[in-house]
Amino acid sequence: MGISHYIKEIGRGKDGARAIDRAQAADLMGQLLDGQVSDLELGAFCLAMRIKGETPEEMAGFLDALHARMNTLADDASQTTVVIPCYNGARKLPALAPLLAMLLVQQGVRVCVHGTATESGRTTSFDVFAAMGLTPLQDIRRDSTGLNLVATEVLSPALKKLLDVRRMVNLRNPAHSLVKLMNPCKGRALIVSSYTHPEYAVSMAQTFQLTQANAFLIRGTEGEPVADARRTPQMDFFHNGLTQTVQAAQTGALQSLPDLPNASAEATAIYIHEVLQHKREVPAPIALQVQHILQALKSL
Repeated sequence: MGISHYIKEIGRGKDGARAIDRAQAADLMGQLLDGQVSDLELGAFCLAMRIKGETPEEMAGFLDALHARMNTLADDASQTTVVIPCYNGARKLPALAPLLAMLLVQQGVRVCVHGTATESGRTTSFDVFAAMGLTPLQDIRRDSTGLNLVATEVLSPALKKLLDVRRMVNLRNPAHSLVKLMNPCKGRALIVSSYTHPEYAVSMAQTFQLTQANAFLIRGTEGEPVADARRTPQMDFFHNGLTQTVQAAQTGALQSLPDLPNASAEATAIYIHEVLQHKREVPAPIALQVQHILQALKSL
């Protein structure tokens, strides 16, 4: 059938574009992921959605299509997996999502970190993991505990292709939101996600509510889903379509700044090792995030 009729609806410009419903969005994304569209149609879709913006219902449909096609991490019926999507990387501040993941693993939590580089010139969380001597899984079908590192192309090569469109047109597309909302696990999961721009806080919250996902949402550090080590952000927990603010944002002037490494993978890896070995204090905002995640897991 093609997607030209969808592009006609969503591509009418900022004021004239019309949203499509969940089923239509699932059909559209399904055709994209199945490779049934031309490169020209793919580019038209990405540009049209960038101008129009995604509705929560459209994002829910896109997720339906992705979840029906993606490879998933083997189930662990005994516990809920904490999912940490890492796609932004660090530019000025250290990428500390690996620290968050390892602190949770130390508490006996099963963690899945998935991601890929989407922008040049940034240190990614996977760069940091590599500097720590940790590499992504090659086979996600095996039962595993502790830390599970998964490259996006292992979950969905087609999704990786959609993300890579950004390198050609220098604009984000719905895939960059999908990766922060998706559940790559067969079993129970808590998605720890983040936003940078406030408008995405609203749309992501509405999508989590609509899909009744178990999720934990913060304003991330340069887009990564870890609390800013310098200032505690607001933290919201989503469960069964309901939202609870579990941590208010820190306000006022900062009285002190933590001693953080530079943004290189090597310096960040050394810093994380020292924190895990109790040679350095866990930054207070990250310690709070860990506590709230552990508390959320008790209700799932």
